[in-house]
Amino acid sequence: MKSAVQHSVLLVEDADKEKKKKRRSNRRSKQNAGAACSSVNETVGEASENLKSGSETKISTSYVNYASPKQQGSEKHVPNEEMPAKASNIAFNSMPIMHINETELGGVSSGQDEYAGDRILSKSWPEPIVQDISSGTDTYSFLHSQQIQASTQRKLFAPHWPVEAVTYALEKGEAFKALFRVNAYNRLEAYCKIDGVPTDILISGIVAQNRAIEGDTVVIKVDPFPLWTRMKGSSGSSNNSALAEGNLLPEVSESVASSNKGKGKMNADCENDEDMVEMVGSASYNYVNGDQSSAPDAPNVSSSGKQNDGTDAVGRLAAMVSSSPTKRPTGNVIAIVQKSSRRDAIVGFLNVKQWFSYKKDAKNKSCLSISDHGYIHLTPTDPKFPKMLVLSRDLPESIKKRLKDGDATVQMELVAARIDGWSEESYFPQACVLHTFGKAGELEPHINAILYENSIICADFSPESLSCLPHIPWEVPREELQKRKDLRNLCVFTIDPSAATDLDDALSVERLPAGTFRVGVHIADVSYFVLPDTALDLEAQSRSTSVYMSRGKLPMLPPLLSENLGSLDPGVDRLTFSIFWELNSSGDVVDRWIGRTVIRSCCKLSYKNAQDIIDGTVDGQGSHSSGDCPKLHGHFELLDVVKSVKCLHEISKILKKRRFDDGALRLDSFKVDFLFDEHGVPYDSVLNERTDSNFLVEEFMLLANTTAAEVITRAFPDSALLRRHPEPNLRKLRELEAFCQKNGLELDTSSSGQFHHSLETLREELKDDTMLFDILLLYALKPMQLATYFCSGELKDNVDDWGHYGLAVPLYTHFTSPLRRYPDIIVHRMMAAVVDAEKFYLKHLSVKAKHLNEVSGGCFTGICFDKDAAESQQGREALSTAALKHNIPCTEVLAGVAAHCNDRKLASRQVKDACDKLYTWFLLKKREILLSEARVLGLGPKFMSIYIHKLAIERRIYYDDVDGLIVEWLESTSTLVLSLSTHRRNKRGGTGYYRASGSVALIVNPYDPSMESEKKSVYGCGVRWVGDGEAAPQDLVANAKTGIDPGTFPLTLRLLSTISVALDAVGGDDGPLDIRARLYMSSYLR
Repeated sequence: MKSAVQHSVLLVEDADKEKKKKRRSNRRSKQNAGAACSSVNETVGEASENLKSGSETKISTSYVNYASPKQQGSEKHVPNEEMPAKASNIAFNSMPIMHINETELGGVSSGQDEYAGDRILSKSWPEPIVQDISSGTDTYSFLHSQQIQASTQRKLFAPHWPVEAVTYALEKGEAFKALFRVNAYNRLEAYCKIDGVPTDILISGIVAQNRAIEGDTVVIKVDPFPLWTRMKGSSGSSNNSALAEGNLLPEVSESVASSNKGKGKMNADCENDEDMVEMVGSASYNYVNGDQSSAPDAPNVSSSGKQNDGTDAVGRLAAMVSSSPTKRPTGNVIAIVQKSSRRDAIVGFLNVKQWFSYKKDAKNKSCLSISDHGYIHLTPTDPKFPKMLVLSRDLPESIKKRLKDGDATVQMELVAARIDGWSEESYFPQACVLHTFGKAGELEPHINAILYENSIICADFSPESLSCLPHIPWEVPREELQKRKDLRNLCVFTIDPSAATDLDDALSVERLPAGTFRVGVHIADVSYFVLPDTALDLEAQSRSTSVYMSRGKLPMLPPLLSENLGSLDPGVDRLTFSIFWELNSSGDVVDRWIGRTVIRSCCKLSYKNAQDIIDGTVDGQGSHSSGDCPKLHGHFELLDVVKSVKCLHEISKILKKRRFDDGALRLDSFKVDFLFDEHGVPYDSVLNERTDSNFLVEEFMLLANTTAAEVITRAFPDSALLRRHPEPNLRKLRELEAFCQKNGLELDTSSSGQFHHSLETLREELKDDTMLFDILLLYALKPMQLATYFCSGELKDNVDDWGHYGLAVPLYTHFTSPLRRYPDIIVHRMMAAVVDAEKFYLKHLSVKAKHLNEVSGGCFTGICFDKDAAESQQGREALSTAALKHNIPCTEVLAGVAAHCNDRKLASRQVKDACDKLYTWFLLKKREILLSEARVLGLGPKFMSIYIHKLAIERRIYYDDVDGLIVEWLESTSTLVLSLSTHRRNKRGGTGYYRASGSVALIVNPYDPSMESEKKSVYGCGVRWVGDGEAAPQDLVANAKTGIDPGTFPLTLRLLSTISVALDAVGGDDGPLDIRARLYMSSYLR
């Protein structure tokens, strides 16, 4: 078997050598070859759409060249994926323009292989396909014939390696396992992160990607060093030819699916503020400089085999990358070992217009029958996924009927699809349409599609799950009261968003005679109701987390539990898990107690209520300016609550200062809240900054989570469920430092603490330029990795990797939100097991009263952990018995639960981000045009990247090949000058097309005072609409009154320049939703 494996590997190596020979031979040949890097199907397909839509675009020829995996460098210009307005409703990408016949895109005319940037254009593959489609050729027929021709000519992709060969290559360090991530701006660029290697591996082109899909776990083979490409932003050509040195990032790219966009992640119903602190790792996939930062929330992927050869190979590769910082390692996919779940949840549009066109041009022009071998293209809304082929015979019957009836509105329907396969002979994967969501451009279908593609469970809770809960009305059983500490006479209250219904944490504080304070955090004891391995437990584990959207939520637990039995509503007895700390004036914990309790909250405070108390507008003595006074329950008065809140606020300030002095990092800024009408449609948005009341709750939740992590790790070192946050990407931190230095801003990222103090200094320095500081925060987030759950036994040999970078603590977990996070329920069970083990140990051990006093704080739960007691025979027996009683999972099972929770948490975050972007699109759609100021983040000869503070989003504006626009890029000074010209231009070197100026700028004319006054009242603010034959948007008048003045030509821009932009919502009828950004300019010229 081993010889067979070796033979397989030798065959691959021989094939590589043969390709090199062919490449050297081709360099000496004088044949002409095309250089487009995408499939002919996508190229001609997009061309046909332009022709059919009546566009002025002119395309005469299409050249296609297929490059081998090792011959692919950084793909610069991508047909189809770079056509305008082809963006995801999640990512809101502004896609670059495709130019088919432009020499600079790689069209080789010299008759020999050349370098297009860093990409080798080889003629070792079949001759280019040339097709003139400008004369009315039937494009759909051409697509169909080329698909068949390709399948009969040769295989387009190399076969995936067999399991034996893959295993051998991994063990010998000749291949590496990694997660496959795709650049949303350019689908032909994908990146694989290898643990231990500082730079991601570029997988460039469909051939090198070898049918891998976003989220697949793949095995890759890294190319030899001479084939590596230049790092974007280094010397040499780049996708933007060379973005200005000193850009905020060498190539500014929009984060995919979930980046923070400069705003907080918390929803109004998402009440636990420690989530805000973990925002430092909340960006899911950050494509900075074109690469994807590692995403620990994704499944944990080992990069190599267990043998030393694999480990040494990672070290050698890391050394090569470190020694050549300007080079980007490249590679190709040789196997897919685990297919992404996203393959089963594709959302897109069926391109039925081409299907109708093809059918009508057929011999039987009246025939719209569904053939067994016909197919329709499906275009995913997410640009990270390729176009797909759907066999028409496999369409749902409802769609078939509509097609037979000639219903072209099928094109406007959002559909759900599943990838069934991708053969070696096909340009596109084959998909199966499962159902439709409804008409695109309407709110509900898009929300349902977002939930679907993230595999969110929307179904009602099963009867079996609901049967696990007690009937209401329900009271705390008497026997349970006897087992718990009774705190019903303690002043306990909750602080949550005003609309919150699942209240899972409460606070209390007492001043002790010794001058210390006893602070209590009381968390809903959900584990009392959710017993291990019950139907309710399994369903909660499957959902893993509540999914929050601005308009509502999908709960992890049935509302009967999350909003009633378990919610800490005021005036009723509730079961809780409590942690008490005795704190001195310096914030030191001098003692603590942990156990199960019963509380009766005296009131529910909103964050605004608590802030009013902190600000002094509510004093508890009947004098307060706010009419929003909380309702009190029981014998406590408002003055008792006011004193407690003020006391907790003072303590929280001490804890917060200590935390940041110890090296914690704060990267949160503001968040955008949406306002909805009675129909659930957003009509406005507001920026909402966090207040002292938020920080008050946050500090004690963080302290509780840290305490819980310490307790369960000491008691169960191999089976504790913890949460870690790895250190950020070092290279990206250095790029951020370099940008700040170039612009006179001092930033030290040597540690999380220095990072925080530097940012706070800059916050003060930039207090008059808050937009720039928000931009810095946004880009400070991009190097950050995601915080993830893990089982301590998984990383027992790598304890240094357990820490939380953002919080600067060695141990951390989630304990405080069991109503909305499943990991918290597991941690509660672990805490209960430790408490029971402690009681069991002390009860059955004959000890002296003196020793009992010494361990009064708890030998397992106190601040002084008794390691000897835990390791004694009686201690081990007590912990083992308690673990069995509470069903604490073993290492392997817990690791699987952690991985699933990571996946679901990431999905929940992506849903929240996608819904926020969807609401933003609807707001813009309603307003037609939104004028705003923006800051330039990146500049180059073809496009600029901008940040719109009003919406907290990034956009790109492409200004290359625009009719009437003169672009001057001054490389030496990194300056861009845009001017208008009255002369129309022709493509140099052949036929082609220019985009209309309206695609890059909304241009108005300066108002002539001699014009009639009524015209001024129509257009407002001294400007006149001169759009390309379009009617003036009704919202232009209202927008103009906001004080956003148009720019003037010539427009000179440098990095961080402030510009005026016009934003509008595009797409929705038969394509992905997008937010378009254009320059807002004033000019007499046309």
